[in-house]
Amino acid sequence: MADFLLAHQPTVRLAAFVGILVAMAGLEALAPRRRRLVSRWTRWPGNLGIVVLNTLALRLAFPVAAVGLAALAEQRGWGLLNSLDLPGWIRVIVALLVLDLAIYLQHVMFHAVPALWRLHRMHHADLDFDVTTGARFHPVEILLSMGLKLAVVAALGAPPVAVLVFEVVLNATSMFNHANLGLPSSVDRILRWIIVTPDMHRVHHSVVVNETNSNFGFNLPWWDRLLGTYRPQPAAGHEGMTIGLDMFRDPRQLRLDRMLVQPFIGPVGVYPINRRSAS
Repeated sequence: MADFLLAHQPTVRLAAFVGILVAMAGLEALAPRRRRLVSRWTRWPGNLGIVVLNTLALRLAFPVAAVGLAALAEQRGWGLLNSLDLPGWIRVIVALLVLDLAIYLQHVMFHAVPALWRLHRMHHADLDFDVTTGARFHPVEILLSMGLKLAVVAALGAPPVAVLVFEVVLNATSMFNHANLGLPSSVDRILRWIIVTPDMHRVHHSVVVNETNSNFGFNLPWWDRLLGTYRPQPAAGHEGMTIGLDMFRDPRQLRLDRMLVQPFIGPVGVYPINRRSAS
């Protein structure tokens, strides 16, 4: 199975992306959590257009992707896991956990450093919350994120199959937990102990500063619970909360060209974690 996944990377990635996107969009239509405030026709061209730009940017900037670097590290014996005599399945599990923790910490960092928040706030500037929000990241943030991931992969010595599985799962869970999907409260209450649910992550997209700076996890909910950044529900409730930021409220900011320049306009605002007192 591992050899099959590695040999068919592009097909696996594309099938997972399209499959989850279509499935979540369908479920959103059948069981929406919130009334849609901004039409898909207004939001989706920019949100999906940025996916195309990010894919091209990664191909141009990083000829060797994370899986390729992991394979090279394995051949050369680089990284912690490649220097330890551990069963393959343990190496995979450890790599998945460490990579997920790294993504959590990176996410916190993008909320803590004002210059990085300028890049990340484009993700939060969406005026509604659905499956495409999970793929809406500025190209510069995507490039920085890949650079950090490559450093972690090399230092850790993560197995190539673990890196591929992590990237596919991260993509899938990001679209799942950004979905406008109404899960039964009993299901959500149990599920959010295992995986970040839409109701858990939606809090993170609240316009309220202290709610924006909570629930940073994408895959596993444990880091938020362990490190004190977990917030169970938004104060105004999921139907009453406002999605987005206190700036970029104009729907024209949802256009792709406006999204690309958002990091470079206006003040940084009060959202960075080290500016909480200003709110």
